[in-house]
Amino acid sequence: MLAPDNGFFPDVYGRMPDYQVIGLIRKSKRIMAQNQNHLVWIDMEMTGLVPETDRIIEVALVVTDGDLNTVAEAPVLVVHQPDSVLEGMDSWNKSTHGKSGLIEKVKASTLDDAAVECRMLEFLREYVPARISPMCGNSICQDRRFLARWMPQLESYFHYRNLDVSTLKELAKRWKPEVAQGIKKHGKHEALADIYESIHEMKYYRDHFIRI
Repeated sequence: MLAPDNGFFPDVYGRMPDYQVIGLIRKSKRIMAQNQNHLVWIDMEMTGLVPETDRIIEVALVVTDGDLNTVAEAPVLVVHQPDSVLEGMDSWNKSTHGKSGLIEKVKASTLDDAAVECRMLEFLREYVPARISPMCGNSICQDRRFLARWMPQLESYFHYRNLDVSTLKELAKRWKPEVAQGIKKHGKHEALADIYESIHEMKYYRDHFIRI
């Protein structure tokens, strides 16, 4: 019996092998889960502000639908950095990341930049096609600069556009200061908590500033 011209090879009874069936099911689920209207939110903690010399130490991702409802949350991943990098942080970063427990997590982590990048890409492929979602977050240009330096494949998975909540914040300060004063941020400097704070802030501006 000739194999059908579809890339799959049945057994002598014309049945498709189980591993190929499972592969098709997984592929169809992934395609169904992907949505071009999904938004990808990212936040990172770094050792400083200069991507050429400072390093990424924590990455979080959240996928929402177009109405800002959470679709999926990636595991928060911590990037290992040597003591020499951690000791080079300024006093603000040492204090902030020390109080949050992040410094100890960085020391204990076994993941490097490449491993974290790979895992985050695997997560994104389940929900969003490549180069579709803008990079969403607060002061997101800073995150993009660090990604371009240390995790370029993850950076390029996003669309080149940014959806920056801080743009609305700055406009509200100038055009509707009473709106800008109506939201208070906690600024925990923990990647996942900061993402949800950004999403909450975007919802606030949607309801009180943009008024859709």
